Amino acid sequence: MRFLLTYLLVVVTVMVNLDVPVAFAEGAPAIAPDQLFGESAILIDATTGQVLFEKNPHVRLYPASITKIATGIYAIEKGNPDDTVTVSKKARFEEGTRVYLGEGEQVSLRKLEYGLLMHSGNDAATAIAEHMSGTTEQFAQELNAYLAEKVGVTETHFANAHGLHDPNHYTTAADMAKIAQYAMKNPIFRQIVGTNRLPWDGKEWKSELINHNKLLRDYPGATGIKNGFTDQAMHTLVGSAKRGDTEMIAVTMKAASSNYAYKDVVKLLDFGLNGYETKQIAAKGERYTEVSSPGSDSQVTYSAKDDLYATVPKGTEPLVQLASDGQLSVTAGALAVSYPLERHDLPVQPKPTVIASALALDDSPPVARYSVLIAWLGMNLFLIGCAIARSRKARRVRQRDWQRRVN
Repeated sequence: MRFLLTYLLVVVTVMVNLDVPVAFAEGAPAIAPDQLFGESAILIDATTGQVLFEKNPHVRLYPASITKIATGIYAIEKGNPDDTVTVSKKARFEEGTRVYLGEGEQVSLRKLEYGLLMHSGNDAATAIAEHMSGTTEQFAQELNAYLAEKVGVTETHFANAHGLHDPNHYTTAADMAKIAQYAMKNPIFRQIVGTNRLPWDGKEWKSELINHNKLLRDYPGATGIKNGFTDQAMHTLVGSAKRGDTEMIAVTMKAASSNYAYKDVVKLLDFGLNGYETKQIAAKGERYTEVSSPGSDSQVTYSAKDDLYATVPKGTEPLVQLASDGQLSVTAGALAVSYPLERHDLPVQPKPTVIASALALDDSPPVARYSVLIAWLGMNLFLIGCAIARSRKARRVRQRDWQRRVN
């Protein structure tokens, strides 16, 4: 009986001290890579970029029309939406999915962006590329440079604006997640990819655009983004969804069917949104202070350069600590991340001017300090000796005067 009570006490103690809330323990079940149909996949937090799942994320694959995510954000950031674009013969006869632009038709760049991202118009992609760069080849070069500079991709090379097959047109799931994360920070891009239906009044085609991304109609909280297909790339899909303050971005590439691609993305989004949440851990300008060195009274101050967020298992409270190197360390469950802070050194105080010679001793070298002290003592002894000698002389003079008066 005593053994049983001891055992129960130990179990209760361990459970009470576990820093893993029930919500985390009951979160979405983990995903095994072989449970996904795509050859490559990744899931990230759209706010923090934290990777929550990956399967062959750095394998080079053909992207198909998810290329248009890059073309779209480039056109939005670098172009003027009110520009009038004249459709060329090349754009008019572009193969694949089209919004049926007419040769010589004049369309605003803004309208082409909707045709590009909602209806996946290859003709809209070519028209945008020629308008912005003169040729589709030059556009591809500029697009690659833009993605490297703005997004920081390292595994991507695009040869065109639409994603039709080219052996030199490739990317990875990891890079596509970064591109999508960057693009979704732009409110215009976000509005376009989140639009489900839009009237289309063109020269050769009058219809209603229905966004090709089925997530917008079938998945609660879906916010975007883009699907794609070619025979070589097979089915690709970049999806995003938001619940509360938490938004996830999922990518799957080279799935055998559209149905498989959507199943992959739904499984990834469910895993992310059911198991994790985005929490703000510091506000812009928030300050942190620590002593400059052990045993010192002086302090060093750091501040957050931007609002800082962390991805944490649902129900967990992140542990936030200032590290000795000025990094803000955040730990939550199995996730750990550090953010650099801006250092603020205290202003250097000018040294007070030393007037008294005794104060100067504090800043003097030891040898000089002792020499001054010995000299000072010697001077005092000399003065004392002089005083004693004068006193004795005065006494002898008084004695002689007294003897003379007596005699």
